[in-house]
Amino acid sequence: MRFIGGVYEKLQRHPKRIVFPEGTDPRVLQAARQFHSLRLGVPILLGDRQQVKAAADALNVNLEGIRRIDPSQSPDLDSFVKRFLMLRRSKGIAEEEAREAMKKPNYFGAMMVAMKQADGLVSGASEVSGGVLRPLFQIIKVAPKTTTASSCMVMEVEDTRFGEKGVLFMGDCGVIPDPSVDQLAEIGLSVARLANQILGTRPRVAFLSYSTQGSATHSSVLKVRAAAALARQKADQDLFEADFEGELQVDAALVPEIAARKVPGSPVAGRANVLVFPDLNSGNIAHKLIQHIARANAYGQILLGLDRPAADLSRGSTSHDILGVAAITGLQSIEYQKLYPGAGDTLPGDAV
Repeated sequence: MRFIGGVYEKLQRHPKRIVFPEGTDPRVLQAARQFHSLRLGVPILLGDRQQVKAAADALNVNLEGIRRIDPSQSPDLDSFVKRFLMLRRSKGIAEEEAREAMKKPNYFGAMMVAMKQADGLVSGASEVSGGVLRPLFQIIKVAPKTTTASSCMVMEVEDTRFGEKGVLFMGDCGVIPDPSVDQLAEIGLSVARLANQILGTRPRVAFLSYSTQGSATHSSVLKVRAAAALARQKADQDLFEADFEGELQVDAALVPEIAARKVPGSPVAGRANVLVFPDLNSGNIAHKLIQHIARANAYGQILLGLDRPAADLSRGSTSHDILGVAAITGLQSIEYQKLYPGAGDTLPGDAV
């Protein structure tokens, strides 16, 4: 709670509007109530208004201060349909198909964020990742000067010797199955920028492998090594202050005594607060192991590289997890253009 409590305090000074497409999910309802009670901003629940109310009544959740929108009855439906038609015209989408899509909460919520009617979207508590990511990628797209959309888990462990006083930023754990060198470098930069924004400290980024600084030779190792070098080069070009090291084994990245033997003098080894995984298998497995075996607080997936803030929850999320993800998404939006210069400058379908 040390970390997430600090996030709440920062967001209370700049409250934001977060849209939750899964408005009848009990965990989402409880998280939305807490989001409002903690003065973090305005939660927006999507779904049939009567069904949302019935679900809230069953949980004894007070809906005061929480907005409820039924996409199929919204006065914005027609304008959202027109926007979606413009976005998908190259796909030959028919108006009725666009209308049916916009009635779906994840599509409607994505359009709300794209049209600046909400500051961020949090979904996935009861929806598979494809059902969350597809509308976002169709409507919001990637940020300017960005080619890769990825994700990040924020993990808080009890042992404060690890990461940044127990906080680790980990990517990509949810989007790109087998990233290229360029994609892996951009993942590292995106996660580092988020860590810098939220923690206010210099990111120390470890690109992970089963090898440390040439202890093994394989194409997968060479990819990680090249990605770390490319990330370092891009950060220097952007005047972004961070340290990048790779390839590193995870013990060399996190344990000072091991780092001193394997990579003496490294600014990252033994002190990493950002971990970049070589592929989605390793990232997803690692964060779930830490979450369940170490009983860490896990917040994510925070989506990175999009033109607007959004998050794709795990279906195993608790209401506490959802509240934390919503708060991080809101905090992202406060200075989103510092993360992605030019993000949010245009509306979906506008000519650029």
